[in-house]
Amino acid sequence: MNHLFRKRAPITPAGWVEIEKEAKRTLRAMLAARRVVDFKGPLGWGASDVELGRADVISSPPNAPDVKARLRRIQPLVELRIPFDVSRAELDAIDRGARDPDLDAVTAAAREIAVAEDRAIFHGYTAAHITGICEATGSAGIPLGTNHTDYPLAVSSALTKLRDEGIEGPFSVVLNDQLYKDLAARTDGGYPIISHVQRLIDGEIIWAPGIDGGLVISMRGGDFELTVGQDFSIGYLDHDSEHVRLYIEESFTFLILTEQAAIPLLAVKDKTKK
Repeated sequence: MNHLFRKRAPITPAGWVEIEKEAKRTLRAMLAARRVVDFKGPLGWGASDVELGRADVISSPPNAPDVKARLRRIQPLVELRIPFDVSRAELDAIDRGARDPDLDAVTAAAREIAVAEDRAIFHGYTAAHITGICEATGSAGIPLGTNHTDYPLAVSSALTKLRDEGIEGPFSVVLNDQLYKDLAARTDGGYPIISHVQRLIDGEIIWAPGIDGGLVISMRGGDFELTVGQDFSIGYLDHDSEHVRLYIEESFTFLILTEQAAIPLLAVKDKTKK
């Protein structure tokens, strides 16, 4: 038995397989930040912080005025948890061999916690002591404009800015849901605009529902670090005659090591549209 208490859940091995398969499938599809930052871990549930390698001078110990003291800085890991219910009728159906179980609650929970992680990485999470990439680099952001045909120019300008800062590639572009759909659907002279953007970079164009606007980011490594204690895991809370209450949980923190290695793409609202 560990802190997830899965052995107490009235769920058979077949049920766990289906629940985990659905959660993993959704997380793989939704998690975007992990594709463009360095990943460290998982370090385990017992990991509590990341050493920052810096220290602050503090007052001397009591009755020892000649003793110099410094307090080391750390970055604490934040724990995220989202509960969800699974119908016992659906679990019974899985045990009878059903191939179409209703696990929408698993999908919804996985989607929400994935977006929460991405938003912390891209836009910060003050209460968790996390500064986001777009939050730190917002002053260097480049407006996308209101015309989709201008988007490749904005990406090109961001790439020029990164290279002028001495940042090497490969580079990837991260776009929110609406921008990605718009670029994939729009054409310029019969040629998809998203293809124009792809030709500018040597990395990927990544769909990211958890970001506002977009981001051009270096993939050279060593600039942004996601540290994970416990990676996404499913645990048990309680149950009754109709439902089993579970949760998805993780612990992580995020560090920006080179602020100049990313440029936000700022979506501009078209004032001509009502």
